[in-house]
Amino acid sequence: MKFSLKLLFWTVIIMALAFGFSGFYFVNYVFETSIARETRQAMEESRILRFAFETAALSVPVQYDLLPDHTIEQITYNLANGGSSRLLRICDEAGQVIYESDGFWEDGQKEGAKWVTDAEEESLLPWTDESHNSYQVVKRGEHYYIRTCMMAGALNRSLYLETMRDVSEVFRERKLGFTVYRRVTVLMLLLGTFAMHGISSWLTRPIRLLTRATKRMAEGEYGYRARQVSQDELGQLTMDFNRMANTLEENIGKLEEELKSREDFVAAFAHELKTPLTAIIGYADMLRSRKMDEEKSFMSANYIYTEGKRLEAMSFRLLDIIVTKRSEVKFQRVTIDSLMQYLYEMYAAESQMHLQIDYEKGVVRAEPNLIKSVLMNLIDNALKASLPGGLVRVRGCRLREGYQFTVRDYGIGIPKDEQKKITKAFYMVDKSRSRSRNGAGLGLALCAEILEIHGSRLEIESEPGEGTCMSFLLPDDKEERSGAG
Repeated sequence: MKFSLKLLFWTVIIMALAFGFSGFYFVNYVFETSIARETRQAMEESRILRFAFETAALSVPVQYDLLPDHTIEQITYNLANGGSSRLLRICDEAGQVIYESDGFWEDGQKEGAKWVTDAEEESLLPWTDESHNSYQVVKRGEHYYIRTCMMAGALNRSLYLETMRDVSEVFRERKLGFTVYRRVTVLMLLLGTFAMHGISSWLTRPIRLLTRATKRMAEGEYGYRARQVSQDELGQLTMDFNRMANTLEENIGKLEEELKSREDFVAAFAHELKTPLTAIIGYADMLRSRKMDEEKSFMSANYIYTEGKRLEAMSFRLLDIIVTKRSEVKFQRVTIDSLMQYLYEMYAAESQMHLQIDYEKGVVRAEPNLIKSVLMNLIDNALKASLPGGLVRVRGCRLREGYQFTVRDYGIGIPKDEQKKITKAFYMVDKSRSRSRNGAGLGLALCAEILEIHGSRLEIESEPGEGTCMSFLLPDDKEERSGAG
């Protein structure tokens, strides 16, 4: 069942219970108030009749020491037929009926001198004395009466005076009240159902929009967003859902890019393996299948050796990238002097290059071996991009944000549309030139991974034919600047 139907269903149930209990309470309250009023009037009328009876008894001649029954009957008859529809009955001290109006016990039957009434009625005489009056609401067929009983005294006689007051109209009004209230309740429930159906649909509209957005996203429409139609908690939920969807779309985009990168990596790796392996297998087959002169044999063996070294270099670089991603790096204070001195010693024997090192002294927080690997890879790439005897400048300077390393060459340069791709594994701007120098397109990928671990990244500035400048920034210890080395 839909949430809006559940809301409508329970609202109708609560409305029905509320109308039912409130209507029952209201009609019964009016009924009980009316019965109480009728009871007070009946008791007041009984007191008036008792006063009239006692007054009439006092006017009886004094020759009677005890008021006789026939006189009591005559007085009661006159009171009962005094122009009203009152039903009276008067009994003596023993409960024997002296006088009774016609219709007082229309549903009863007489046994001797006593009346046997319906099972619902009880005699009020045992509950009545000089200090206590009693009453009872009784039903006679389709009519309802208030029956009262009180003591009346006259000439040494203690008599029981009973009256019957018809209150059937009060019960008819209660029945009519229940009938009208039931009709009003049904009408209000019908109107309330239609109203609540519209209200529940309006209240649950944000939920339906969220459900639609969820389904669309589950079908692959990651750019679909739920429309916000309210400013309440459901509106806030819609905003949070859309923010979550934005994050999810970004993460899916990143995953797709990473998946594509992995596919490209595998394809490039397979291609890079295929080329040297083809050469190795071909020349090895020539060496084993035919007899060649010494020069051709040496050339074949040289090709096998060169391609084997390139495969070895490529495997080492791949291993470095994997180890760098998975290993825990411990940073320490590293002096710039030690880094630059290491580079100078490594490239001092190179005769076909001119390496210029210029730096400001300082201390950085880094893993020394990894930073050395970054600098060496950048210098190697600069050498490959330069002509023999070309200048490669390595510079270090302190900036407000940290310590900056720069490696600049004046070689072939990198086109602008290629600059964002060169840090990907196996990507080479000039594949034939790189392979001729045992390049595999992994050096800059390794540099990018190492710098990411250090919270830095590689900045590239290059123009074709003018050279390339690659730089990165590391946090330093803010020591005082000293002279250049």
